Amino acid sequence: MPTARTVSPNRIAKRLAAIKPSPTVSLFGRVAQLRSEGRNIIGLVAGEPDFDTPDNIKQAAVDAIWQGKTKYTPVDGTAELKEAIKNKFKRENDLTYANDQIIVGVGGKHVIFNAFLATLSPGDEVIIPAPYWVSYPEMVTVCDGVPVIIPGRPEKGFKLDPADLDRAITPRTKWVILNSPSNPSGAAYTPDELRAVTEVLRKHPHIMVLADDIYEHLIYGDFKFTTPAQIEPELYDRTLTVNGVSKTYCMTGWRIGYAGGPRDVVKAMAAVQSHSTTNPASISQYAAVEALNGPQDFIKPNKDAFERRRDMVVKRLNAVEGIECQVPQGAFYVFPSCEGLIGKKRPDGQVIQSDEDFVLYLLEEAGLGVVFGSAFGMSPYFRVSYAASDEVLKDACDRIADAASRLR
Repeated sequence: MPTARTVSPNRIAKRLAAIKPSPTVSLFGRVAQLRSEGRNIIGLVAGEPDFDTPDNIKQAAVDAIWQGKTKYTPVDGTAELKEAIKNKFKRENDLTYANDQIIVGVGGKHVIFNAFLATLSPGDEVIIPAPYWVSYPEMVTVCDGVPVIIPGRPEKGFKLDPADLDRAITPRTKWVILNSPSNPSGAAYTPDELRAVTEVLRKHPHIMVLADDIYEHLIYGDFKFTTPAQIEPELYDRTLTVNGVSKTYCMTGWRIGYAGGPRDVVKAMAAVQSHSTTNPASISQYAAVEALNGPQDFIKPNKDAFERRRDMVVKRLNAVEGIECQVPQGAFYVFPSCEGLIGKKRPDGQVIQSDEDFVLYLLEEAGLGVVFGSAFGMSPYFRVSYAASDEVLKDACDRIADAASRLR
């Protein structure tokens, strides 16, 4: 029989001591586990459109397979996909890039991680407005950077205040992240609001801007989307504009993200990628070419459905005593406050002391999976994805209302 051996306590890198697993991924797994146990659970955790990938995009992937396009590609993306991305940036954002200013990665998350790994030195600071996507601070930390969180103000729609930004900037500031529309709040910057932020950044030429535009096409009403390098051309040479096909084209599982930006940064990102994933999946790249070049007529019906769902969910949540919900301009999330429920007791006598407690209560007692606001750097809020059918969302709102009414 093998003898017992002492396991070294130093096997895991010290940098990981500060890294927390993704709360959204963990909660998604918890929802799946409870369902497998036979529980009737509604999961509104994942940031994933409920619509299927359009048929023309699927067919492009099938065609690529039968045409033998299943080999390695250039590390940073095929020439065909880079051309489609260049055309997209010019057509929709009035941004002009050359091939060596474009990089394709394994999803937008991968692109952002590569950017930080390629540029951050120990102690470099990254300004992150809160509420933020859960992975931003963790990626900065694992790349030896320092996340600098600027809390958003609810009365300003959770958007970054230019004066707060100016105060947070130091000689060590390397990046500022701007995510519009935002995950988790759905907040989006008007051209004037974005111009006020870029005016601050113009004064600090040592700072780069990471524009996460993944929800670009999911905006509602007459809202006009703009991106930083489009608003302020002086920032063009120090802005990495990140996007992907996951949200707009309902292609989350295909894992294709991309970015346009400064040549030196893109080259360094490609060098990092050459030693990790190498190229993104060839089949997914050919599908993404069709997504960007092909018919775009499905986007508006999908967007209209999301807007209808948003309006219904906001109205239903604001009717629940103790919950207040702002109307987001984009994405497919609402970010309501549960402050009015903090301090109340559950039917079992436990006190709701935080947004995390309230979310756990919803999961255990109402069979509803949502994400607590502290995961996004802001309490006491919670994120609800409305990327689900109207019927499911009505049921979810009923469960929230019933669960809240049972708190005393």
